[in-house]
Amino acid sequence: MSIPIAILTLVLGMVLVLGGLWIGQNVNLLPVDASANAPVYDELFRVLFSIGAILFLGILGLVVFSLIKFRRRPGQLGDGLALEGNLSLEVFWTAVPAVIVLFVGLYSFDIYDRMGGMVPLGHGAHDHQEMEMQQNIWGGIGSKAEELTTESNLAALPVEVTAMQYAFLFRYPRGDIISGELHVPVGQPVRLRMEAKDVIHAFWVPEFRIKQDVIPGQPTILSFTATKPGRYPIVCAELCGPYHGSMRSAVVVEEPTDYDTWFSNNAKTTVPEA
Repeated sequence: MSIPIAILTLVLGMVLVLGGLWIGQNVNLLPVDASANAPVYDELFRVLFSIGAILFLGILGLVVFSLIKFRRRPGQLGDGLALEGNLSLEVFWTAVPAVIVLFVGLYSFDIYDRMGGMVPLGHGAHDHQEMEMQQNIWGGIGSKAEELTTESNLAALPVEVTAMQYAFLFRYPRGDIISGELHVPVGQPVRLRMEAKDVIHAFWVPEFRIKQDVIPGQPTILSFTATKPGRYPIVCAELCGPYHGSMRSAVVVEEPTDYDTWFSNNAKTTVPEA
């Protein structure tokens, strides 16, 4: 007794979808997640990886099946049957990719918006509210953890980032600190105001899942909150010259007390008590 093709196709399709979903949820190709931004991005990655696994396994299986099922047998010298037109198949392979592409586009836009991608970069005078918010932040909000009110309502730590061939420099306005590494306390929001001195660069921390262009004459803003202490690489992700590959730095995420110690040891100006 042979199994009807429709039932066999349905069962194989369910196995394929479940297998792709399992791969997307259990095969982790990403580095450690060390910021509040990371889970949002990882959610999108798992969905895209699941879709990719389903398509890859489905197409690979169909190709292997076709190579075996329709191979040339010994003694066969003529051409295969001439088949032309299959409306159902054509509708299927047009509609399914269209639905997948539409879903991926809408879902990616939603993730991009949730990660702050639609927030203005803060360089246009037309956005008065954004500029006012920047002035409040850069006008002297406390940068030390002990100056902050509560763990659930931390003020953003402002840091000015200067990119140049081939280095990043970080300046902390409150303590007039200039460093070749970015030091931040764990759990506190950080707001970077970035500008390049020569060509376009890009500030990228893979473990934080954040990347932003750094543009000459056009400051850009990047915000994040580190969630795990450690030392994470900062990479320039924009080809900026012959030594682009060596343009690297690090972000050092420390416990608040350790950050306070670093800040106190490096501050050039006295920070008033809160």
